[in-house]
Amino acid sequence: MKRLVSLALLLTTTPLAAQTVPDRIAKSLALRDQWQWLTRDIASPAEWDADGRHFHYRKTVAGGFAFVDVDAATRAKAPAFDAAALAPALTKVMGKPIEPLRLPFEHFSYTPDRSAIRFTIGYEDGITYACVLARPACSVVPPENPGRPRGFGVVRDLRVPADNHPRLSPDGRLEALVLDDNLVVRAANGGKEIWRSQDGSPANFYDPETIAWSPDGQHIALQRVRPGYARMVTRVLAAPPGKVQPQVVQQLYPKPGDAVDQEAPVLFRVSDGKRTEIDPSLFANAYTLSAPEWRADSKSFAFDDLKRGFGEAKIIAVDADTGRAHAAVTETAKTFVFRDRIWSHDVKGLGREILWASERDGWRHLYLIDGATGRVVRQITKGNWLVRDIAKVDDEKRQIWFSANGFVPGEDPYYKQWFRVDFDGRNLTRLTQENATHEVRFAPDMTTYVDVYSRTDLPEAMELHDARDGRLIQTLEKGDITALTAAGFRSPERFTAKGRDGKTDIYGLVVRPRDYDPAKRYPVIENIYAGPHDSFVPKAFWPFGGFSGGDKVMGMQQLADLGFVVVMIDGMGTANRSKAFHDVAWKNLADSGFPDRIAWMKALAAKDPGVDLSRVGIYGGSAGGQSTLNALLFHPDFYKAGVAYAGCFDNRMDKIDWNEQWLGYPVDRSYLDASGVVHANQLRGKLMLVVGEQDSNVDPASTTQVVDALIKADKDFDLLVIPGGEHTAGRSTGPVAYAMRRQYAFFLKALRGEE
Repeated sequence: MKRLVSLALLLTTTPLAAQTVPDRIAKSLALRDQWQWLTRDIASPAEWDADGRHFHYRKTVAGGFAFVDVDAATRAKAPAFDAAALAPALTKVMGKPIEPLRLPFEHFSYTPDRSAIRFTIGYEDGITYACVLARPACSVVPPENPGRPRGFGVVRDLRVPADNHPRLSPDGRLEALVLDDNLVVRAANGGKEIWRSQDGSPANFYDPETIAWSPDGQHIALQRVRPGYARMVTRVLAAPPGKVQPQVVQQLYPKPGDAVDQEAPVLFRVSDGKRTEIDPSLFANAYTLSAPEWRADSKSFAFDDLKRGFGEAKIIAVDADTGRAHAAVTETAKTFVFRDRIWSHDVKGLGREILWASERDGWRHLYLIDGATGRVVRQITKGNWLVRDIAKVDDEKRQIWFSANGFVPGEDPYYKQWFRVDFDGRNLTRLTQENATHEVRFAPDMTTYVDVYSRTDLPEAMELHDARDGRLIQTLEKGDITALTAAGFRSPERFTAKGRDGKTDIYGLVVRPRDYDPAKRYPVIENIYAGPHDSFVPKAFWPFGGFSGGDKVMGMQQLADLGFVVVMIDGMGTANRSKAFHDVAWKNLADSGFPDRIAWMKALAAKDPGVDLSRVGIYGGSAGGQSTLNALLFHPDFYKAGVAYAGCFDNRMDKIDWNEQWLGYPVDRSYLDASGVVHANQLRGKLMLVVGEQDSNVDPASTTQVVDALIKADKDFDLLVIPGGEHTAGRSTGPVAYAMRRQYAFFLKALRGEE
């Protein structure tokens, strides 16, 4: 009762403008759902049937989405399926209402006879559904045996049995499996055992999931494994749904510096079980080794070796008769080899020629390597631009189809354009032309492709092109945003300024309030994600994307409408530019490109007097959460307030793979230099921390340790814990309205003085 009386007194004594703040926030939060359904004919990238006779895609229509199927020969369009009939069938299996124009998936595939479709809802732990189209009926597809999981790919979870189904020989007469940690070869269908290895043990076992028969059936290669350190992260689910008592949750979670599984390939002769161990000197101190893969002629097998610390990557080939190994490809770097962009192609599967992507000249380009010697035969592409996606390699025609960034002078270097080039580097053919970013999907026979292109200020257009020369065959869709524009949408401003060196162009977006008055002064809020694994400022039009290291244009508009200028910037240290641009992040995660970001915002303020740099806020999630806190710790004279979601605030506490990629191995001073825990006593601005109690991506104890350090330093801050929340806590469905409302209210108070 006292609380109700106090609230009533507060409402009667508070100025009217302050009473309307919750209404303003609620209106802003509702904007996404109001605007998302106002576009027409904006298409997603096409998906081809395996036989190339049809492709399909999703596009926007009044009130939602429709799926379109196209006959590639006649180019006739038809509905991909009866959405009105499918929705009730999906409602039944999912147990919640599904609307025909808002089916909960974007991508699907037909069965070969096109009588049914399959799609997955969700991400890492998504559920796959199959729906028969005639008299629709849907069901959940049981997950295939995923095998033994690995903590971030480097430590096997020995609590889970490996997938040990017998692997048949090419002629079907024999089978191989692992029994009592040893490789066994026996007659097919559980027949008579022929031989088994004798040296396997729980501490050094043969992994059945890596068994590889040579195509001629004469040899088997597989990995032998010494288990790494099985670090377990323990979380408490304090409020389990429908239950009273808390539950304990454990997750295999290797962290930087932990011992990883030590893998070694072993070669066996099938006729008599002769074992040949491969000289380990070529792959000493491995972080990961891929499973063996045989060449087409059975004369050798190969595997990928990535060194601990990410300074070297190799393809190692092993002779089947002698067991001798050699490095078919070697890639080294003074800083790091970018694991996510390692790419290779074994020409004709024989190991004699290998196509390889490398940054050795300062840009990511394609090379032809002699697989016998490891020598570079030729550099196929070159220039101050970089290769992005490799879509197709034709070994017979000796051609490669790929996308590239930065090829066109004067164009935004993050836009993708598409090309074809011969193995000898000749006949480089540009296939896409528009000054925009392009997502291309080639037909299986590479005769045509579907191109979806756009910019943040240009709605998506979809076109069918001839893949030989890029000639336009047909315009399939052209996005219409008339209704969206009439509702008040304005494209964000694309803004470019020089970075810390005064020379390098830094690219970003500016989103202003819809009622922006240039005569007024507005606080600035940066939406940050500075993870070195990619670039993040949107380049395509679609403004309604969810959170991927920070919400995109729509989320920025929602915040801007409360009276802020909201910006997003790709500073140095992020990917998709030169190697030197990227290397700024190496052992330097505290940097987060802040010198570039600050210079960029100062250039914006010089152009626009309405930009008030005396009141700058920042927000982000995951690595963006770490950057948010570090902005307040290391640049407190510039950044005054921040909201940090699910931050990896101390890289020693976070997952092994991401952090050793950028800070190296062993754990050294660079981990401490970026730590929000170590530097918590430097906090000067206003801080709000948001964390999901069940975050399986970043150990939530990382946030708790920051809280502990801030308390010990006697610093004031806000903390929001989402019970049961995952890594997307506050940034997805469910708690999104609550956490975002708290974020908006925090910035209104911290930067505008509005309660």
